[in-house]
Parts: sequence; C-alpha cells; structure tokens
Amino acid sequence: MYISTLTLASLVIIPVLVKICCPYFWEDVLYLKDLFRILLTFVLRRKRRPLFLAVDRFIEQSVLCPNRTFIVFENKSYSYRDADRESNKIANALRAHSRLQSGETAALFMGNEPTFMFTWLALAKLGCPAAFLNQNIRSKSLLHCFNCCNAKVIIATAELEDVLKEIEPSLHDKGVCVFIMAKETNTTGFTSFTDKVESACDFPVSRSYRSQITFTSPAVYIYTSGTTGLPKAATISQTRLLAALAVLASNGVTAGDVIYLNLPLYHTAGFLIGFIGTIETGSSIVLRRKFSASQFWDDCRKYNVTVIQYIGEVLRYLCNTPKKENDKQHKVRLAIGNGLRAEIWREFLNRFGKIRVREFYASTEGNVGFVNYTSKIGAIGRVNIFHKALFPYALIKYDTEKDEPVRNSKGLCVEAAKGETGLLVSRITNIAPFVGYANNQQQTEKKKLRDVFKKGDLYFNSGDLLKIDQDNFIYFQDRVGDTFRWKGENVATTEVSDIVTMIDFVEEANVYGVQVPGHEGRIGMAAVTIAKGKELDCESMFGHIASYLPAYAQPRFIRVQNLVEVTGTFKQMKKKLVEEGFSPALITDPLFFLDDKERCYVPMTEDIYQAVVTGSIKL
Repeated sequence: MYISTLTLASLVIIPVLVKICCPYFWEDVLYLKDLFRILLTFVLRRKRRPLFLAVDRFIEQSVLCPNRTFIVFENKSYSYRDADRESNKIANALRAHSRLQSGETAALFMGNEPTFMFTWLALAKLGCPAAFLNQNIRSKSLLHCFNCCNAKVIIATAELEDVLKEIEPSLHDKGVCVFIMAKETNTTGFTSFTDKVESACDFPVSRSYRSQITFTSPAVYIYTSGTTGLPKAATISQTRLLAALAVLASNGVTAGDVIYLNLPLYHTAGFLIGFIGTIETGSSIVLRRKFSASQFWDDCRKYNVTVIQYIGEVLRYLCNTPKKENDKQHKVRLAIGNGLRAEIWREFLNRFGKIRVREFYASTEGNVGFVNYTSKIGAIGRVNIFHKALFPYALIKYDTEKDEPVRNSKGLCVEAAKGETGLLVSRITNIAPFVGYANNQQQTEKKKLRDVFKKGDLYFNSGDLLKIDQDNFIYFQDRVGDTFRWKGENVATTEVSDIVTMIDFVEEANVYGVQVPGHEGRIGMAAVTIAKGKELDCESMFGHIASYLPAYAQPRFIRVQNLVEVTGTFKQMKKKLVEEGFSPALITDPLFFLDDKERCYVPMTEDIYQAVVTGSIKL
C-alpha cells in the first residue's frame, strides 16, 4: 500500500517538477519524435529503386486520392487526377513540339496560376529542371537569368508576352524556344502553346525520362531576392526537394487541411512550402494570384481555409485593415512563415484568435533551418541537441564595422556567448550540403567560410545575425553587409547601385535601407553624385529604375551629394546615411521622392515626409 501511494505521488509530482524545471520538455520530446519520423521517411525513400523523387510523391497521391481537390483557383477546382492529366498533356506537348531533352533546363515566366504548377509537374516528369523567373524582372535581368541556367525553353503566360517581345532578338540569338500559354501569338519567333496542350494526349509520361536523374541533379532554380539587380540562381537539388516534402507534414498539416497560398510560386516559400509541402500531405490549395489584405479573411471563410502562409509583412497588413466584428470567425488554426515581429505576432493573435503560429528560419540556398515548434512569441527556433548534431551550426562573433568574423590569435573564429548576437554559420556536410549558385562560382565561394573552428573546416555563411537566449530560444537580429529587407524581399545594395550607376548622369551611387515608422524592414534610398557637366533628370531616372528593378528594390528616396564618402579601404560608408534617414528638415542635401503617380522623382518636401511617416502615402 505504501509503495502504491509512493508510486501514485511520483506520477503526480514528477510531471509538475518537469513542467517547472523544464517547461518545454514535452514539446522538445514531440519535436524529436517528429524529427525521427521525418528522417526515417526520408531515408526509406532515398533507398527506393527506381529513384523516388518529389514528383513521384505527387503521382502516388493522384492514385491514392484522385478525386480529392488539389487546387482551387478563381472559383475553379482541380482534383489530383485533373492535375496529373493536365501535366501529362503539357509534357507530351513539349515532347512533340520542342527539342527539350531530359536534363535540359526550361524557364517558367508566369505568376500564380494552376498552369505554373501543372507545367512544373510536366517538366519534373520529363526529368527537366525548371528555372523560376520572377515575373517582375525585365530586360537585362531577364536575359541574365537565361545565362545563369542555360535555359533551352521558356514557357510564359500570355500576359508577359510583351515583356519577352522586347528581348526577342537576344532570345533568338541564344536559340531559346519561347512558348506562350495562348492559342495564338503574333510575335515572330514565338510559338503558341495552349492549342498544342489541348490537342495533346494525357497518357502517363514514362518513368524512363527520369532514369538519368540522381539525387544531386538540379530540380529547380530559384532566384534569390538578395540580388535584385542581377539575380543569383540558387540550385535546389532533387535531395533538397525530397526533404521539402516534409515541411507542412512536420507542422501537423494533414490531408483534411486547406492551405491558402498567395505568396509567389517562383519564390521558396510559395513553391517549397506551399506547393511541395501540400503534395506530401495530400491537402488542398486555395491559390490566389497575389496577396490582398482586404479579401484575405473573406477568402478564408469562403473556402474553409485551415492553414495560412505568411511573411512578416503579410500579417502586419492584415492587422492594419479596419477591424470587423467577424475577425475571429474563421477556421484557420495554423499560420506558418517567417519574418514576424513580436509586436505584430501579439497583435495578430489578439485580433484574429487562437491561431498556432509556426515561425521558421531558412534561406533558399542555405543548409540549415529552424522552426519555433513551441510558438514562443518572437523566436525563430530553439536549440535542440539532436538537430544540432545532424546539422552542425554555430553563432560566431562578428565585427559589423569591418564586416567580417572576429578571429583569435590562431586565425580561428570565436563562438558567441549565450545572449550575444553572432553570425550564423553551418558546417557543409553530405547531410547538409551547400550547392551554391548556377554558373556563378564567385558568388558561391563568397558564401563559404573556411577555418572556422579548426584549420581546413568549411561552413556556410548565412549572412544573418542571430541570438540564443538563456532558455535556448533563437532570435533573428539583422543581416550583415549591404543587404536589407523590404516587402519580404532581400535587397542587395551593391547590385541596386550597379543599376543606378548605369544612368549616364550618375557618377556614383551609395544604396542603403532606411527605416520608416510602422513598416517592417528598411526601404531603399540612394545617395548619388552627378557626373561633371551633367544634370539630374528625374523622369529619366524613374524610367531607368522602373525598367530594371522590381518595385521592392527601387530606391524610394534619392539624396544628391557632392561626393560619396568611403573608408580607408574604399568601402562606401553607409552607417551615418542610414541614421540620418530621409527627413528634409535634417538633411541639407537635395532630396527626391519616387512618386508612382507622377512616374517621376519629385523634390522631397516636409509635407511629403509627414505623409510618408504617418502612412498617408502608402509605400
């Protein structure tokens, strides 16, 4: 009797002590369980023969649940069987009307629409990597993307035909075959493709077309937004794509969920998490062309959405919409994404109800990621011994003034202490490889860091500053170097500067990001010097920048200086400029503001400044 009483007391007391001393113990255990399950599934799939790829998982789902809704788009639904057949027709049309061979790259130039998904599935079935072109890029950047990946074919939506028409001579010279998703095209050298798809058969594509693929073969090329002037094509291997299948499933998403996807499919979040993640779970996708804050919750209610994706800005936009009585009347239970500020996180939960937020950290080309499986507000993840053993990473001390890691007397890096901000680096291994950028060895090497903790070791340099607190939670702090973040996109100032200095009257350009009250990240600003004998042409500058850069990378403020200040090693000095911001009351240099309505840079006045900081002018 005494022993039974003691046992009973232990069963009551021990869980209480665990909760007090280790409040996240059970969540850590459940995370480890999920991690083991994911690894087991991944290893078993890697052993399957013939080779099992992400596209094979889709084919499985089309057999297991053929009638289940896969995509809902503008009030039209497509089942898994529909998607399988549509992709077969596109694949068979490509075989009949192009010289595209297995292993050769095709570029997709289209926005969020089912055809994007069907076309990728078709290319994957044919064993062809796909290069995802940002629909906002133009001219020089667009051509550069072809050079990156040696694309043989481009498949574009009809709405973007005129964009390609501008560069048709260059495409012709490169032997690029251009298919337009339309029943007819008037552009010489382009081929209509919708008519050919409609007349093609929907017979399954033979697996033999994928027989030469290995796990290290490129599956897709996703252009990093960190290089907006001249994008870098991050190579996503077949192994990486196979691993990406687990993203939604590992966060509790099941076949019964409905995922709301309004992030661009040509970016990592939309494609890898929203699309590829759904293939694994057999869930349904509600696809939108683009994000709309005013229609977001109405769509969620209309389609019974249970899972939403976000970047930090998305949830802020939702919080900025007028409050409604039905704000908490929806079925959304999970929000998964990154870049969410703590204050917006709290506001979002208070306003829209008990939604489980899964904030994560990852990068397109990176070899390590974290997920905040505890939903602790503000954190991007949590230190886990097993996870760290599989993907060895560390935070190292970083000198932001010198823009380089701190090294000791032996020339090795110094690990940052708990509570101290440090640069995230992750060891490059067979399990955590870093493939790099297509046809860009120089930029690939720049992301590698050698002699970190011992001579000869090799790590991936994330370029991100993080912090680990005493409770082992990980927090994002900032980006190093010349990169800033705006509208959920990473903007590389050096490459924006290259675009600005292409203008004949600009001698030098120092590009940086400045903070605007109430906005996430920093918006672009350029301090320029005017070439001798030239004058600033505001209309010409607007036209040039608008044609070469997507909206999120365009400098919204121009500051004209007599000279650009540099350091002793000729690096442009930005810190002081960033601190001074864009207030005409504080800056004596001429200031200009990018006015979208006037399609011109206009003189920056106090009235414009107040309208920007109060939110009257939307950025």
